Amino acid sequence: MRRKGIALILALLLVPSAWALTLDEARQQGRVGETLSGFIAARQQDDETLALVKRINDGRTQQYQRVAQQNNLTTSEVARIAGEKLVSRAGSGEYVRGINGQWLRK
Repeated sequence: MRRKGIALILALLLVPSAWALTLDEARQQGRVGETLSGFIAARQQDDETLALVKRINDGRTQQYQRVAQQNNLTTSEVARIAGEKLVSRAGSGEYVRGINGQWLRK
């Protein structure tokens, strides 16, 4: 029995994403918000939130680059278009950064 317990603990330690903050959780908790630039921004500056923001924005950058190449656009054009859509689609209670740079709760 003791071996199974140790194996379970080791398995859980090797899967840190099981406890990692998700984008939906961060949005619901008000830790991040969408911006018109097409990227999320941290509203809280703790390590977990900042790591999530970096991970999500790195993924978005790669996706925007792919879409830009396929459509003969610049990456910044694709990001701006996506940003407008993401801000407009933000759910009730989620934060978005307005054109004036201020956070608004939808």
